[in-house]
Amino acid sequence: MFNQEQLQLLNQELDSSRIKSRSKGNINLSYLEGFDLIETANKVFGYGNWSYSIESLEHLSTEQNQNQNFVIYYKAIVKVTVYDKEHIQNISRSDVGTGTGIAKTQSEAHEGATKEAVTDALKRALRSFGNQFGLSLYDKSRNHTNNSSYNQPPQQNYQPQTQSQQPYQHHQDFSQLTSLGLQVMQQGDNLVVVGKNQFENKSVIRSNGFFWNAQKRVWEMPLRQAA
Repeated sequence: MFNQEQLQLLNQELDSSRIKSRSKGNINLSYLEGFDLIETANKVFGYGNWSYSIESLEHLSTEQNQNQNFVIYYKAIVKVTVYDKEHIQNISRSDVGTGTGIAKTQSEAHEGATKEAVTDALKRALRSFGNQFGLSLYDKSRNHTNNSSYNQPPQQNYQPQTQSQQPYQHHQDFSQLTSLGLQVMQQGDNLVVVGKNQFENKSVIRSNGFFWNAQKRVWEMPLRQAA
């Protein structure tokens, strides 16, 4: 099914610089980002030699939190199919994922929850293809860090908070974020969000007008847009 080049890629050690972490309660969780897994699948299997489909997408519940935001939960089942280069043989894997959307409007909360559920299910389906897709991250007995063990130059864009920043003066514009323990900082011609638990509150951040800059790994907004 897999050729030697693909097997060699699949058997490589997971580059720890790809591993991200977030806190949930008193637990630190390690994970790989969705776009990273798609890039890895394209690299290992080849463009056009793999696909995924949503087998089911179920709305579980709708609630409202203390800030009167809608909190919506979804469950998704995603099927991943990998083909050989001649598209004669294929392997399929399915798994389930869940997602939470938090926003002022139901439509935005639904959007955030569905996207997160599908991405979570895709990650879980891909993990069956080995460590390049984060299989070892589900092994609770192993200690994972995001400190790279490879001799690679530091990637400055991954730590935008080390660049020159100053607090944004009009905090009342983003009181919803500050109430979650997040800060809005001015960095050059942009505003950026800093603080813990950004992952859990991404729907709220998005609803406040910020977008995810994948290159810089930061939520940002042009300053002129805020003005």
